[in-house]
Amino acid sequence: MAHIRLRRKACISALFVGIMFLVLLRERFRTDFYEVRVSDSGSNANFVGLSTVSKHVEPFKSGEVSQEITIKIVAAILVIACNRPQVQRCLDSLLRHRPLEEKFPIIVSQDCGHEETARVIAGYGKKVHSIKHPDLSDITLPGASSDLKGYFKLSRHYKWALTQAFDIMQYDTIIIVEDDLEVAPDFFEYFEATESLLEKDPTLWCVSAWNDNGKKENVRGNDLLYRSDFFLGLGWMLKKTLWYELRPKWPASFWDDWMRHPEQRKERACIRPEIPRVATFGKTGVSKGQFFEEHLQYIKLNDKFYPFSKANLTFLIKGQYDPKFIFTVYKSPLVSSEYFDSGRIMPAPAVRVQYETEETFVSLAKQLGIMDDWKAGVPRMAYRGVVSFMFKNTRVYLAPPRNWKGYKFEK
Repeated sequence: MAHIRLRRKACISALFVGIMFLVLLRERFRTDFYEVRVSDSGSNANFVGLSTVSKHVEPFKSGEVSQEITIKIVAAILVIACNRPQVQRCLDSLLRHRPLEEKFPIIVSQDCGHEETARVIAGYGKKVHSIKHPDLSDITLPGASSDLKGYFKLSRHYKWALTQAFDIMQYDTIIIVEDDLEVAPDFFEYFEATESLLEKDPTLWCVSAWNDNGKKENVRGNDLLYRSDFFLGLGWMLKKTLWYELRPKWPASFWDDWMRHPEQRKERACIRPEIPRVATFGKTGVSKGQFFEEHLQYIKLNDKFYPFSKANLTFLIKGQYDPKFIFTVYKSPLVSSEYFDSGRIMPAPAVRVQYETEETFVSLAKQLGIMDDWKAGVPRMAYRGVVSFMFKNTRVYLAPPRNWKGYKFEK
């Protein structure tokens, strides 16, 4: 009998060890916010991609068994911070509207080594994952270019932070939010609903929460979404496949203007809303408040939640979008800019104002109260050369002639 008892104890011990091994093995391969799998070789082919998290759910009723559930990560939020303690306003906004932390983990990447800002970020504890750019070295630029150092440091920080998020933490999708942005109540809803479009349509390369013409008087309809040939760099989402494409040639400075060049854009478009899902409160920064006083501070932040996840957004796929968009624009009555002061009202849901050259576009845009500049041959917010906005309670399409041949850009 003694030998039977010894065997029983040995079996129980072996079973216990086996169970503990399985538990430890499971924990080793769990993918939650703070535990990420990193490929040994670092090559793109070996990147698994962090796309799910495991969450422990306690039973609602006594007698039920707790369980592990798998939640799909929609995108990691990458907050780009430097020396602005007001990042607190940005983070509070994100945390206030985030529906589920497992779906949208927040990474805060700080450059500059600013201690007050670092203390603010540290105050959030495990609510965010804080990382710090290790390269705080100065950048030497020749002569008059020295006042542009901030743009070089910002581009350097972006590359490092994106490398951390995509290559080290291995997230599949990232939403970049700069530290002077506040988000709308449906910011996360918007990105969750549009994320799959980046996989379905190769002619899309980003989703943005921004509209450069998003002043209160220029927008109407928080359900409206558009395609845009103009790259928008405020609150935008990209996939890791795009990062692998851009990473080897990432620029030393002015990364957003670089993104707008034909060599990067490759005739791809972004999704953007009519009413912005982000607004900036950053009067000072690298751009030294450019456009803030006369423009950016008046951008409307959407304040009414719209359930994009319940809408069919496949109309934004190029094959469906282009024919309807072109038909809608060019069936609209053609009017001159004088029409809006004439007192006449067209019996149509929208009107079209035509431009032939960049010079005529700039003149008309000034008259109609929208942004008038072009980048890499593309007017701000244009799709196929057309900019849609509201003016004096009328939908306006500022559009090139019907036989438009495409954008022209000379370096």
